[in-house]
This record gives sequence, structure tokens and C-alpha cells, in this order.
Amino acid sequence: MKSLKLEGIIPATVLPLTSRHEIDEDSLVEYIRWLAGFGIGGLAVNVDTGEGPHLHRGEKVRVLRAVKEAVGGRVPVIAGLQASFTSQAVEIARETKEAGADGFLVFPISDFAGEPLPPEIPYGYHKAIAEATGVPIVLFQLQKALGGVEYEPECLARLTEIEEVVAIKEASFDALRFLKTLKLVRSASPEVAFLTGNDNFIYESMVMGADGALIGFGTLATDLQVEMFNLVRQSRFEEAGEIAGRVQPLADAIFAPPVRNYRARTKEALVMLGVLRQAHMRPPLTPIGRREREAVREALKKAELL
Repeated sequence: MKSLKLEGIIPATVLPLTSRHEIDEDSLVEYIRWLAGFGIGGLAVNVDTGEGPHLHRGEKVRVLRAVKEAVGGRVPVIAGLQASFTSQAVEIARETKEAGADGFLVFPISDFAGEPLPPEIPYGYHKAIAEATGVPIVLFQLQKALGGVEYEPECLARLTEIEEVVAIKEASFDALRFLKTLKLVRSASPEVAFLTGNDNFIYESMVMGADGALIGFGTLATDLQVEMFNLVRQSRFEEAGEIAGRVQPLADAIFAPPVRNYRARTKEALVMLGVLRQAHMRPPLTPIGRREREAVREALKKAELL
């Protein structure tokens, strides 16, 4: 039986840093408490938006524990799980479970690259994590251009057989693949939640049947996105579409080329909104320049958030 129900808006959180590129825990706690007040369905930490790949393992544990304490059990906290090989993933999963993760977002690894991909490889990887911890797992289908893997139907169906798999984050940024994957998961394992990771068509994902959205953009205009999700659930598509028309240009500005800058743009937007004090990034990522900063400010104004 699936043990964790994920739905609604699940923001992938940013990580406030000091000028020395260290974790600003006080700012993190304030930010998380602010975000948790919007009727969200959960939080995702130590993922790409939160610079998870740039953190030491001990720092990830520290972030997870701080976030868990800040939300006080009000919403589930999903932790990004990044590794290079199976035994390492199991070791990290165990310490992440000990730190309080309610679920793992399991990042694909380099061994999944290349075609054809024998289903036994990703199945064995995810199954080992599941058996070692018993913690609910969110599968992650990510666009190849971003270093991810787009699973073939046979492989995906096999992965959903794992008892601990409770959801999939679909982030191919391809509407047709999204729809095909949705139909496959609904057929193979209807109890597995289908979460969009496509910041470029959030509203459309909901209309097509997504159970929610696990996205970096979820940390901006969060109250509006929660309202949009609830309106879609009520089949009030015209009203939901109006909200989509208001917030999507902001998402487009945040995720404009080069996409790697979306984290810095998101932090800058949160500074402009008075949520964060500063927008420092951990190298090799860099802050954005004046021109990009002004583009973010204009997008916030157009969305009527400033």
C-alpha cells in the first residue's frame, strides 16, 4: 500500500546563503515558515532549485532537519537524493531517513544514460533504496538536455511496481511525452501520484490530469498557484486560466535562457518580495547581472506581485 499521498503545489525550495556561501539557517527557517502558510501540498529540499548538487552531505542533513523543524509536521518534506552508484545511494538514503525525510526524490544517475536502457538497471537502483529504508520514493523523469533520463514505457512500468514508489515527477518539458507518460502511469499503477515538473506548462499539466506540481517556480506566486490548482480541481477552468495568464509570464522570465540562472533569478525575486535578505549563490553558480535583475522585477510587476 502506498504510504504517502502527494498532491497540490509542492515548491522546490531555494537555499538562502551568506556572503561567504554558507547556509543562512535563520533566513532559511523564516522563508520556509512563510512558504508553508500557503496551503501547499509539501516541500522539496536539497533538489536542483536548492543547489542540492552543490552541498556537502552534512549540509544536506542540516538543511533537512531545519526545514522539518520549521514546518512542524504540517506538510511532508521530500528530500533530493543524488548519488553516483547504488551502495552510495543506499548510504545517503539511510542518513537522509534518519534526518527526517518523508520521501525521496531520486535523481537519475549517469549509468541510466544511453539507449537502450535495460529496465533492470534503474529498477535495481531504486529497489535497493526502497528495501534499505522503506521511505516513499518519487521517481524523476527529467529532460535529457538537463542531464536526466526519459524512461521507456517498459522501464517506467517496472519502476512503478516498487512498493515504495508513491509518485513521479515528470519534467521532460515536452507536452506530448508528458501526456504519454501520464497515460502509462495511470494504466500501470493508478495509485502513483503524477506530479508535473514542467514550469513551462503548469496550468496545462493540471488540466491534463496532473495530481500536483513539484516545481521550482512553486516558491513564487505560491498562493496564486495553489488557488489555480484548486480551481482546476473544481473544473473552474476559466478562472484558473486567468491566474495562469497572470503568472506564466513570470515563470517564463525566471526560466529564460540560460536556464541555469533560474535559481539566481528566483532568489532575486524573493529578495524583491521581501522574503529573503540576499540572493547569494554557491560557486560555480553566479549572481545575475543588472539587466536580468530588472527583467525579473518587471515580470513581478506584470504579475501584480510588486
